[in-house]
Amino acid sequence: MFKGSIPALITPFREGAVDEAAFQSLVEWQIDQGSHALVPCGTTGESATLSLEEHLRVVRLCVEAGAGRAPVIAGAGSNNTAHAVALAQGAKAAGAAAVLVVAPYYNRPSQEGIYAHFKAINDAVEIPILVYNVPGRTVIDVSVETMQRLAKLQNVVGVKDASGDLARVTRHRLLCGDKFIQLSGEDSTALGFNAAGGVGCISVTANVAPKLCAQFQDALAQGAFEIAREIDAKLAGLYKAMFIEPSPAPAKYAASLLGKCTEEVRLPILACSEAAKAGIRAAMTQAGFI
Repeated sequence: MFKGSIPALITPFREGAVDEAAFQSLVEWQIDQGSHALVPCGTTGESATLSLEEHLRVVRLCVEAGAGRAPVIAGAGSNNTAHAVALAQGAKAAGAAAVLVVAPYYNRPSQEGIYAHFKAINDAVEIPILVYNVPGRTVIDVSVETMQRLAKLQNVVGVKDASGDLARVTRHRLLCGDKFIQLSGEDSTALGFNAAGGVGCISVTANVAPKLCAQFQDALAQGAFEIAREIDAKLAGLYKAMFIEPSPAPAKYAASLLGKCTEEVRLPILACSEAAKAGIRAAMTQAGFI
């Protein structure tokens, strides 16, 4: 259902507002370059600093520009369950194919609270749900046992796992079943993740290297691991550069080098320092993009 290279899209800004033309142009380019699906309004899309109106508008813009050529998995996460439900309802109304829902951050709920959060969204909106587990950002971890329970809910179809624990891929497969979609949330672990049973990656790097990221995932799907390793090695420096300073500033600066958008971000994220820019330019040059 959802697999391959799935860019966690940046949200271009210009003078403080969403640059709608740049965003839709980015969507068009992503599809043309072979991206298999699209994620608007995730962490990389600065969802935390988008207003509700902006958030839903960006999802609609993505669906409109995609025109059915690639599934849109809309970010719909919040630590406020009612707000997450509203985002999921808005995503469905906009025509998204699924929603990506991060584990509820900051509040530090119990595993039972995490389950209740996702069940509330599952029960309120008839749309496929991907659970996003990223303990480094949320503080809490969705345990494998809780994921097993979530997988039994009607609308929960898979996970974006950014725990960095590759052993979980096998454990999730054993407990949640072979049909449970497992997507890596980290470019640097995508090779091992797919080898263990994953089917794709929700990628930051794909914002600026969509063709190579798509070719990488295609090679993995075909079992062509030698080709995949070669592409992975070519992109390794870029994986690191995308987090040389807080994301998505590096991705936006790299995209600006390609003429895709400005490097503008929203506070509390800052635009890249000159030192970071030099590192990003070097990684882009090494990968052959500039």
